[in-house]
Amino acid sequence: MELRDIEYFATVAQYGHLGRAAEALGLGQPALSMSLRRLETSAKAKLVTRTAKGVELTAVGAALLSHVSKLRVARDDLAREVADLVQGRAGHLRIGTSPSNSEVFVHEACSTLLMEAPKVTLSVSVMDNDTLVPALRKGELDLALTHTQRFTPPDIAQVVFRTDEFIIYCASKHRLAKRKSIRLDDLVQERWAISAAGAFGPLLSLRDAFKARGLPLPTVTVVSDLVMFKLRVVAASDLVGVTVRQNVNAAVGQLRLKILPVKDLVWLRPVAIAYRKDAYLSPAAKRFVEIISAIAKKRC
Repeated sequence: MELRDIEYFATVAQYGHLGRAAEALGLGQPALSMSLRRLETSAKAKLVTRTAKGVELTAVGAALLSHVSKLRVARDDLAREVADLVQGRAGHLRIGTSPSNSEVFVHEACSTLLMEAPKVTLSVSVMDNDTLVPALRKGELDLALTHTQRFTPPDIAQVVFRTDEFIIYCASKHRLAKRKSIRLDDLVQERWAISAAGAFGPLLSLRDAFKARGLPLPTVTVVSDLVMFKLRVVAASDLVGVTVRQNVNAAVGQLRLKILPVKDLVWLRPVAIAYRKDAYLSPAAKRFVEIISAIAKKRC
């Protein structure tokens, strides 16, 4: 099968009409029909059936279409590998990170890489943990910094490089800030600033902790994935929040915040760099993994 014919077929499937597909591709309809016949000859089966409104996919056509996105990802991987072989460490690296990890080590690792390899370009996206791995599997990301998940897909590899400690914090002027010991029971009446809910997010984990102790669910007042926004809101109000310890430590010089000593809550979660096992990892991607792992080892 010719890749070009497969791409043309995908466009026919998208429009459901040979004429409109040919127009979108800038081809004559006879040329598109010939391409479709070549593909059907290779597949030894009909891929579309003509209808009064255009064309519909056969069962074989639908099966072929389901693999088109994988072929496109493989083609893009091949193109990027060839470019890297020619250019060395040049190329574009797409990184995804969860909100809680976005403020920790990522900027330093990116800066170090860019100083070593000036021709590298970066795209860094902040996404919820639940959307990072799906984006990685679709080929939209090269690397994802995420808290490790209980059920990792078999096509995803994870390199654990540090462990996050989630903590509860408040403004230094908060009524609980001077307490030497706090239990979850003491936080029942508080209002919370927290990240958006997700299968692996702080909100669900906090709710589970309250449920396990038979306490009313926490009252959530502010929901946002913007780390500094939440820190600033908590610092200037009577809200409490949940984040990783490094985020509060990094903001202490700018904001008056206090980590609350909640004795009955130990909340540790490993952080990993994830990538597709079958994907091509560019020299820049491999170097980024080395850099951020070295930074974490030095700091932790």
